[in-house]
Amino acid sequence: MNLSIEWIYETPTKQQITYRSESIPAAHAFLLIEDMKKTGRMKTYSLTDEHDSEWTMKELKKYLQELEIEPHNVQLYFDGGFNREEKLAGLGVVIYFEQNNQHYRLRLNQQAHYLISNNEAEYAALLFAIEQLEELGVHHQAIEVFGDSQVVINEMNGEWAVSDNALASWADKVDAKLQKLGLTAIYQYVERKQNDEADQLANQALSGTEIFAKQQVKRKK
Repeated sequence: MNLSIEWIYETPTKQQITYRSESIPAAHAFLLIEDMKKTGRMKTYSLTDEHDSEWTMKELKKYLQELEIEPHNVQLYFDGGFNREEKLAGLGVVIYFEQNNQHYRLRLNQQAHYLISNNEAEYAALLFAIEQLEELGVHHQAIEVFGDSQVVINEMNGEWAVSDNALASWADKVDAKLQKLGLTAIYQYVERKQNDEADQLANQALSGTEIFAKQQVKRKK
């Protein structure tokens, strides 16, 4: 989660000036305010997150303490495969995250029926991935989302308009889930070879092999 700080600074001659910071990581905002308080010249301040919600220092401190035991620094990879003849989709998801000073990887997949296109399968895989974040307890932070579908990535980051009604419905579901969890998704397109784990999981789902595996790993670069 990032926060913006707005504060009133009082000069030695009692002149007051209002400043507003750019959006910075929550931990940096907390340390900055603690440091500015020591000067005795910060008269008032306010903290605002990406959703225009205000935070008190007490709330921020509690959030930062909880963050150490909750999943954070999330990197999410998704992929959807589609069998046109059977109208069967395979959804593959890989989630890297940190928790309790350890690094983990969650790999899982799922079959999906009654979808009509590969693009719809890609969107379904993205929604499936976000739903897993809810199960993990990920909330109120920025997450990195990687996929090899230019359609999904460019539509979700706003570079392309969503002209297909079916895909627009999926995009709305993803946005609604992200908003519910207080998550800000940073979408990045990657080549298929950089998304091979999620791609393999999607293909395994298509063949009927279900995977759910969580393990401790080295830090994901």
